[in-house]
Amino acid sequence: MASGTQSPRQKMINLMYLVFIAMLALNMSKEVLTAFGLMNEKLTESNATTAQRNSAFLAGLEEKVSEQPAKYAPLKEKADKIHVLSENFNLYLETLKSDLLADIDEEDKKEYEEMDKSNKLDELFFQSGVISPKGKEFLDQMSNYKNGVISTIGTEKGFEKIIQNVKDEFSAATVKVDGANVEWLKYRYEGFPLVASLTQITQTQADIKSTESEILSAMLSGQLQSEVSLTNYEAIVVPAKTAFFSGKNFKGKVVLGRVDNTLKFDNVIVNGKKVESSQAGQVVLDFPAGNVGEQELKGEIQFKEGDSVVRIPIKSSYAVIPKPNSAVISADKMNVVYRGVQNPMTISIPGVGNVTANAPGLRQAGGAGNYMMDVTTLQAREVTITVSGKLPGGETVSDKKSFRVKDIPRPVGTIRGEDGAVKMQRSSLEISEVGAILPDFDFELGLRVTGFSFKVSGQPTIKVNGGRLDSSSKAALRRAGRGETVQIFDIEAQLATNSGYKLKKVSPVFVELTN
Repeated sequence: MASGTQSPRQKMINLMYLVFIAMLALNMSKEVLTAFGLMNEKLTESNATTAQRNSAFLAGLEEKVSEQPAKYAPLKEKADKIHVLSENFNLYLETLKSDLLADIDEEDKKEYEEMDKSNKLDELFFQSGVISPKGKEFLDQMSNYKNGVISTIGTEKGFEKIIQNVKDEFSAATVKVDGANVEWLKYRYEGFPLVASLTQITQTQADIKSTESEILSAMLSGQLQSEVSLTNYEAIVVPAKTAFFSGKNFKGKVVLGRVDNTLKFDNVIVNGKKVESSQAGQVVLDFPAGNVGEQELKGEIQFKEGDSVVRIPIKSSYAVIPKPNSAVISADKMNVVYRGVQNPMTISIPGVGNVTANAPGLRQAGGAGNYMMDVTTLQAREVTITVSGKLPGGETVSDKKSFRVKDIPRPVGTIRGEDGAVKMQRSSLEISEVGAILPDFDFELGLRVTGFSFKVSGQPTIKVNGGRLDSSSKAALRRAGRGETVQIFDIEAQLATNSGYKLKKVSPVFVELTN
């Protein structure tokens, strides 16, 4: 450009262009270094959020252990092992970053444009072109973490995808570059600016915390198959009806809490007598009901599990009555009635064709014995149903029964139908619908979201109307970085069939961006 027969002035202009291009290249390099530094800051913030979420998961699991130790103590033991592995590896990486920044003053640690040299990490991880003892220690720490996690959950069903992710994310396999095999540590860390290497180490810490979060979420979601061990079940006596006439046979069956049609009992003993198990997963009972009064059922179910015999005790009772003299009132769903819904009721008196039932909010629905109860406006915590009727001989019988009145439980917020902590792509989040559900609630109720708050770390909270992101929240989302956790909270929801009923506060949703 500055040669040939050009004039001195043209040569000078060409030389100035060269200098200008070099300056642009220099500025671009500094901008890239700054970008790495800012990315490292965002990852550090996201790691802190994930650590808090993991601590909350562990606290929740600890609470479940106190409630049901036999079921959840083994899960807690595994969760603690994963937590210790994660903390140890994370602490090693944090110490490594501190060592790399030891010679830099505190006020200069955000001068990312000055962290453009690779000598610190190169001298630490490599000696004479080969991996140093410190480099081998780094690889050993990563290998120990990977193998420790796999050995802790590797035999459990439902964790196959997590295990594969651990193998991929913490692999140190050789990398093929231009047809040649390059050692993983050299490929990832040799010759890179210090700020880029620090960001890679922080990303590894993010992978550690994400792995722990996935495992804890799977455990708390009931994905661990060991929870369904038969030793955790209780025998239940299910009579054909709640009371029996004197001289008639008792009819009912004994089942486990979770009926398994593939299960065959080896031995069943009731009231000292052996009972033949004629159906898989249950035992049909048919024997004289006994004298008037309270009668007990005692015995045990025996079956083999492995090399041992598991014994589940049977203990129940039933009443034998001489004639119908009391009403039988039962809630079709459970022993409570809920505000905000139509509670189906079945009300009858054995041996009486027509009965009269009275209670606040109670009305007939359909055929005989079918009622609906609406206690939405009832402020009391209990409601009593009074029933009366006439026996064939003209005698009047009456009874009453009280039911607890409860509010609809707290809804759970969802995004794309998933609740709790969710991983998804930015584009999916932009078009996904925020919803609310009532997990394990006995009524199928439609919930409609009318608004929510949207929060991206480091940005103001945005109030959104409706169930989808608006333009403001989408703009904030586009400024979020990969791995950041977006919060969706203060979700406002209504019953589709009863918009006047005020639901309890909806639990939030946390979305970790995967791109």
